[in-house]
Amino acid sequence: MDVGTLFHPRSIAVVGASSSPEKIGHEVMANLSRFDGRVYPVNPSADGELFGEPFVESIAAIDDPVDLAILAVPAGAVPDVVAECAAAGVSAVVIYAGGFAESGAEGERRQERIAETAAEHDVAVLGPNTSGFVIPGDGLLGSFASGIDELGAGDVAVIAQSGGVAHALAFQALREGRGLSAMVGLGNRVAVGFPEAIRYFDAHADTEAIVLHVEGTDRGRELLEACRAAETPVLAYKVGESDVGDFAESHTGALTGDHDLYVAGFEQYGVPTVSSTTELLDGATALAGGPVPDGPNVGVVTAQAGPGIIVADRIQRAGGRLPSLSDETEATLEELLPGITYADNPVDTGRPMPAFGDVVATVARDDAVDVVLVYELYEASIGLPVDRMEALVEAVDKPVLFATDGPDADVADDAAALESLGVPVLRTPERAADLAGVLARYGALRARDAADAEVVARE
Repeated sequence: MDVGTLFHPRSIAVVGASSSPEKIGHEVMANLSRFDGRVYPVNPSADGELFGEPFVESIAAIDDPVDLAILAVPAGAVPDVVAECAAAGVSAVVIYAGGFAESGAEGERRQERIAETAAEHDVAVLGPNTSGFVIPGDGLLGSFASGIDELGAGDVAVIAQSGGVAHALAFQALREGRGLSAMVGLGNRVAVGFPEAIRYFDAHADTEAIVLHVEGTDRGRELLEACRAAETPVLAYKVGESDVGDFAESHTGALTGDHDLYVAGFEQYGVPTVSSTTELLDGATALAGGPVPDGPNVGVVTAQAGPGIIVADRIQRAGGRLPSLSDETEATLEELLPGITYADNPVDTGRPMPAFGDVVATVARDDAVDVVLVYELYEASIGLPVDRMEALVEAVDKPVLFATDGPDADVADDAAALESLGVPVLRTPERAADLAGVLARYGALRARDAADAEVVARE
């Protein structure tokens, strides 16, 4: 199935468009006002114009080709409208309404009718029971959520089974000053599911990492094969570790399935799983904007022992390893800081000091280290070692993470400078350690796959 006209249409019709600001059909028209193409408001009961376009009576009444139809109509009307769209040559449809497979026998029959039409006419149907999608870089905001127009362009694509989770991730990114390359709520996945979306955004020029929110799917093997085939890094958040099966089925018609089997399957196919939306976004942002680790080994440098202990503990519980540093590294550290508090891994300097950046660089150059995590409470008289990190990231192809805290007014400039270098800056030791754990697990899977490929090549 070609989903190109779904995620990159030339023209759009909004069926159920409305002049009433409180209605979904008005909000989606407002969100699409930035789209660089025709957007036709379709409503047989309306007249006049909406956002500069005259209302039309039906899809069939539009003279020009329509790539995408967005349906803001009640569930009972949806199957017939989908059939009208297919007859008019529309190749992609978004269905907002709920009341389908998640709601009982009648809803299942409606969804079956949609599926039959989609299969017969090769229509890429997103939903039903979705809040839509957005491609910020194209000004394509196919969502009815207010405020989504504030989301900026970025390099991470969110593919979520739940439209609510998709939007929660989008607004979390917005709140933290990040953008997204795409946000997709799959809903009931009558035609467009995880495999189609993963394949599309793997080839998407603006996407450097993909995150998945998964409740359950009856196309598990296809999902995993799409992840394995992707050249873009993929992270997954699989919910349902406890018993939420009935709730999930009432949500998107999904059975959550055995959580451990999903996690094992993702790992087998090279995808680390996480346990929070924060880990999902942090991990994807780091993988999209910086180097990708080659293994699970984390080198920790801390200017304060207490937070360093929290970091070291949490990294190891998250699947990362704290390797011993080489004799050469430890000798260099001793030269930099004679009588250093602790020169093994984690390296503890006792407090920030002018040589702190050199200490970080020394640990980063150690061949045993795949990821570097630095914790340093902010001291205004010294600041963060931005200049030293600029040289380091050019010389060392490894993820470098910083965790710091202090008054926002003091920390902001140095943190922004590090972020601009591709060095993520986190504000708590736990969040930094969780991110290091995600990268360590990703690095471990890469190392495993590289070793397997080498064995196959030798055979």
